[in-house]
Amino acid sequence: MNGNKLFLDTNIILYLLNGDETLATMLNMKQLYISIITELELLAYKNVIKNETAIIKDFVSQCKIININNTIKEETIRIRKTYQTKLPDSIIIASALYLDLPLITADSDFKKVEELSLVLYDFSK
Repeated sequence: MNGNKLFLDTNIILYLLNGDETLATMLNMKQLYISIITELELLAYKNVIKNETAIIKDFVSQCKIININNTIKEETIRIRKTYQTKLPDSIIIASALYLDLPLITADSDFKKVEELSLVLYDFSK
């Protein structure tokens, strides 16, 4: 994987925080970007306990968080209408496209977004 910058989907962070060593190696020394949606999904996850919240916050603080701007908003609408993706996924995809960064995810549904530079992660390995 070339480049030093990656955009992370929420599921990748969950696998990483659950001890996926392959991901840890892959993401080591990379500049990591996430959508504000990912931050919200992680912190609002219903089964997160107090000490996990601190771990999540620490990880998120090491990432560049991308807020929704007008360009991302318009791209989100286009992505959702074109590919019928879920709204949170559409925002994450639009944010990665806005930054022109590869998006790493374990969600194969993202493959249908043709213009997306996608790194599809197989967590079962």
